[in-house]
Amino acid sequence: MHTVIHCQIGDISIELDEDNNLVNLDFVADKPTAAISHSPPSNSPVVRQLEEYFRGRRQTFDVGYIFKGTDFQRAVWQQIAKIPFGHTITYGDIARAIGKPSASRAVGAACGQNPIGIIVPCHRVVGSTGKLTGYAGGVWRKQWLLDFEKSMVPLG
Repeated sequence: MHTVIHCQIGDISIELDEDNNLVNLDFVADKPTAAISHSPPSNSPVVRQLEEYFRGRRQTFDVGYIFKGTDFQRAVWQQIAKIPFGHTITYGDIARAIGKPSASRAVGAACGQNPIGIIVPCHRVVGSTGKLTGYAGGVWRKQWLLDFEKSMVPLG
């Protein structure tokens, strides 16, 4: 199944397999839209949870997804999936966590190939200085997502 949701940071294409597992989530429009909606209508948990996320009502996702990539990419994406809402870590942190401490650049490349953005939150991965070094959906979206999440995290 394929659907598109329209949200504050543009259209997001969602592809699900026959078992309703997410296999791809990608930005398809460069311009933000005013309202959250989707086309065609879908009762998918993925769509519902993304809508809740963009309304500020969800901080974690509980949907099935399938990674299609190399062993290295899957290891990176699995590590990215562990990053808490509203937090960031560096490419080097991920490289060390997967046992490849000198592979920061390869981690960056794997982030750029993440087929399940937002739910596997590669926007939460930053350069060693905290700089936003890139994002497949555009650096402005990465900044928006980070700012949005920070605004939702209670100060403690």
